[in-house]
Amino acid sequence: MSRVVLTYGTFDMFHIGHLELLKRLKSLGDKLIVAVSTDEFNEIKGKKTIIPYAQRANIVEAIRYVDRVIPEESWEQKVTDIQKYNVDVFAMGHDWEGKFDELREYCEVVYLPRTEGISTTALKQQLNKISEINIEDINKAFEILQRLKRDFE
Repeated sequence: MSRVVLTYGTFDMFHIGHLELLKRLKSLGDKLIVAVSTDEFNEIKGKKTIIPYAQRANIVEAIRYVDRVIPEESWEQKVTDIQKYNVDVFAMGHDWEGKFDELREYCEVVYLPRTEGISTTALKQQLNKISEINIEDINKAFEILQRLKRDFE
């Protein structure tokens, strides 16, 4: 009898932390189902994504640890999904610790530690910092580098 694992996430700007999480989730069972949050649901959650839903779902679906991708369209669908897909383990990152304990009446609930030093939030913050750099400062730095290059030629 196979053991089915279910998780939910946005998976925007897919990075090594996402890959490591999916790998660890797959190790909890035989089949991993990933519910990827739709753009509309992310709007309801107040999240702004960079990558559109269809592309995020395709990326996640291409990962060898993932057996099936379904859309996450509401908070309420979790119980229905657990029942529909005969889920044995509901798993999320540890930042959700305690938020889904009520699902224990339907299946095992596990909170896994996230990969240290990487997160989509941190990546977006870095991109914001880069975008705040004044273009004139970049041009000045480029001119200085060109002069230095000429001096060494």
